[in-house]
Amino acid sequence: MHQVSAPHFAASPQAPAFVRDTQVVALGAGTTEAGELVVGPGIEGIDVDLMAIAHDAQFLGAAGEVLRVPTPGGIAPNPALRSILLIGVGRGSIDELRRAGAEVARATRNHESVATTIHLARRDGDSERSALRAVVAGLVLGSFSYHLKSGGAPFQPVGKVVLAAGEVDLAELDKAVALATASWQAREWASVPSNIKNPAWFADKASKVAADHSLTIKVRDHEALAKGGFGGLLAVGQASATPPVLVEVTYEPRRRSKKHVVLVGKGITYDTGGLSIKPTASMVSMKRDMTGAAVVLAAMAQLARMECPVKVTGLLCLAENAISGSAMRPGDVITHYGGRTTEVTNTDAEGRLVLADGLAYAVDRLKPTTLVDVATLTGAVKVALGQDLGGLFANEDDLASDLLAAGTSVGEPLWRMPLSSLYEDRLASKVADADNAPGSAAAITAALFLQHFVGGVPWAHLDVASVGDAPRDVGEWTLGPTGFGARLLLEWLEG
Repeated sequence: MHQVSAPHFAASPQAPAFVRDTQVVALGAGTTEAGELVVGPGIEGIDVDLMAIAHDAQFLGAAGEVLRVPTPGGIAPNPALRSILLIGVGRGSIDELRRAGAEVARATRNHESVATTIHLARRDGDSERSALRAVVAGLVLGSFSYHLKSGGAPFQPVGKVVLAAGEVDLAELDKAVALATASWQAREWASVPSNIKNPAWFADKASKVAADHSLTIKVRDHEALAKGGFGGLLAVGQASATPPVLVEVTYEPRRRSKKHVVLVGKGITYDTGGLSIKPTASMVSMKRDMTGAAVVLAAMAQLARMECPVKVTGLLCLAENAISGSAMRPGDVITHYGGRTTEVTNTDAEGRLVLADGLAYAVDRLKPTTLVDVATLTGAVKVALGQDLGGLFANEDDLASDLLAAGTSVGEPLWRMPLSSLYEDRLASKVADADNAPGSAAAITAALFLQHFVGGVPWAHLDVASVGDAPRDVGEWTLGPTGFGARLLLEWLEG
């Protein structure tokens, strides 16, 4: 079924009023330190008293605030203009610009074009690049929609966005679009229902991405996984009618790099919880339990556009955690890639079982200089952090600092959690090397479980279960899967 497309972007040195045939002009409106409203830049050619209209409407310019001023007869420079939008940018911070971009996207749905200058309304001290990336992310992601409606999409995003009244670096604009595109794609894959999406389906998507973006790919099917000793993937996927798959996708930079980053994504295409079955309400959103793998693959697709200087390999650990007569049972002991054993005491703690295989394989065969896994892993991280922060665990301070900074920059904030050895003894099992579900301190013990598979490699674990779904439309987030982590990884890898 046809899905909507993100807006196309163009640039013009002209003020928005002079961009011919544009239906909507969107101007930033913010506040000075003294609390006074300021409109613009880009008001040249507009013969409407916007300040008076804003005053009468009690428009204050708060971030995300929108005031529509109809212009049914157009204006002298552009007879096609039908409305002017005042978009609140607050004080012009990067986060406020991102939100403003998203509100432009929502206010211009079902329009052909909009000319805007909100990317120029940045706070003093913030770079043009950061402002551009924030506004483009808001405009793209505020436009996102996924549907399977027989009557078509509920709305069409604005077709074209013209960034007006200034010189725009087109190479930087392309990178800004690449960042936003990665989040869009991760959201779309995570939105696909699981009667369509299974491990084989997602492996096919990865093959297409590899072909389209000049990546190398290796797909390990059930037979190859069994031969290679990937016991975690095999155990989690053994009850499903669609067997597990391990996808390995590699990007090579133009210049040879001594650094090799490996990204490992949890790809549970549907999670019933297995025999430790989830309540119905908790199962509804489990089509998106492959968000980690979606984020990794979406980031891989944009590495060339971001001119990433290091070699990157993405491992997608794909399985469906189903229920049947062959299902993994509580009490089973499985042997992971490399030989470490796990006693399964909760079949709904399956994500760490597939990630463990991916991490162990990466260390053994790919020899990474840095290792990062991404997963909607634990409900506990949502309890700890709410739905606005992702959880970060890391065994190296510099790596943690770099990821925290990247997340802040792109609006995907992380909070570093303790990788504390105080809880290590809770992993103890009488019959295996570890128990997969110690029970308490669940987000921390899950990270400690994974740490045993990374050797001495600098490693970070992103538990994005807290931010994998947005509960409502707000800012660049739209109700449903968020794709959280894709922009963060690209921002970090670019550096």
